Amino acid sequence: MKSMLELLENDSTLTPEQLAVMIGGNAEEIKALIRQYEKDGVIVGYKTLIDWDKTDRTMVSALIELKVEPQIDRGFDEIAERICNYPEVESVFLMSGGFDIAVMIEGKTLREVAFFVAEKLSVMEGITGTATHFVLRKYKDKNTIYRRKEIDEREDFGN
Repeated sequence: MKSMLELLENDSTLTPEQLAVMIGGNAEEIKALIRQYEKDGVIVGYKTLIDWDKTDRTMVSALIELKVEPQIDRGFDEIAERICNYPEVESVFLMSGGFDIAVMIEGKTLREVAFFVAEKLSVMEGITGTATHFVLRKYKDKNTIYRRKEIDEREDFGN
């Protein structure tokens, strides 16, 4: 059986009453538990996923890999905190492997993203290299599959 936190992570619109039915328990206890999780920082926010390709909003998403020189007594934390303060930055992750930090950003154009990397990230003290990868299409994000409307081309031929 899934835990309450797993259920909320997959669908934050679930009500305490629905959760009570799904995991057993009483809605008031679940409300109190959710409030406690929020207070303790276990639940840190609620988000809605939107398939922006189905709207008139045009945005460019990019994953930027950063090679970073860790700082004495701070490791990667100080640089990561500075990067988090930029409004275009959606996510920042410390990584293992060929690079140190992964940054997800959004911009209005490819040029805007490139400018952000060139003028703000790559010149930051402690960053020794960057690689930018543009998101061309989202298939799945945070356990949500983005479904495309299937087009039956046979319908266009005079039926």
